[in-house]
Amino acid sequence: GAQVIVNLFSAIPVIGPDLAIWIRGDYVVSDATLNRFFSFHVIAIPLVLLGLVAAHLVALHEVGSNNPDGVEIKEKKGADGKPLDGIPFHPYYTVHDILGVGVFLMVFSAIVFFAPEMGGYFLEYNNFIPADPLKTPAHIAPVWYFTPFYSILRAITFPFFWIDAKFWGVVAMGGAVVILFFLPWLDRSPVKSIRYRPALHKWIYAIFVVNFVVLGYLGVKPPSDIGQVVSQLGTLYYFLFFLAMPWWSKMGTFKPVPDRVVFHAH
Repeated sequence: GAQVIVNLFSAIPVIGPDLAIWIRGDYVVSDATLNRFFSFHVIAIPLVLLGLVAAHLVALHEVGSNNPDGVEIKEKKGADGKPLDGIPFHPYYTVHDILGVGVFLMVFSAIVFFAPEMGGYFLEYNNFIPADPLKTPAHIAPVWYFTPFYSILRAITFPFFWIDAKFWGVVAMGGAVVILFFLPWLDRSPVKSIRYRPALHKWIYAIFVVNFVVLGYLGVKPPSDIGQVVSQLGTLYYFLFFLAMPWWSKMGTFKPVPDRVVFHAH
């Protein structure tokens, strides 16, 4: 895994090979590499996540929670300056989160206690093969939640601007993640909640989900001619979904959004 990740940086033109050596701390994966990766995963990333959690809680207390109807909470505020249409964290979000955590723990426990390998998707079969420097597995696939982006990486098979296809594959894979951060600016829909969006939008979302699952499946399988074509079409749709969002997110007839959040007893 460390070798694969470092090799992604080696695809950068001119400085790639030297950058890979600098990251590894050696010409091959060694103790220095493993120490750096361990520190990065156990210390650096958790601290960043902790900071993001703190920032989220501060923003939550300053602005207030949103609501399922997508009613703008900044427009109507009480005398104390707090939004009138914000949903209190308790009991609404506590019940919501308890349900989500409960379902997750049931699935998680079922996998851990009854099917830890899960067909080789959770604990990969290669982990149970004794290490042998003279034998390389026929097919090396990443963990299942990385496979859609791995398919995007493999979908780029042609050079561009005289730069190797490997570099553009790394750019496409990274761009597939980075583009998610631009969603608030890409989505130009006049309403926030999907409840009031046209049926066309729901079909586009559904196709995107199916496309993402297909990319994930192809990322597990060995390369093939048909799989390459399908992954290229899937990669094209993945990026078109986001890049064309400023236009298609405004298309269709939208349902009127309520002025206020109103509770109706069932």
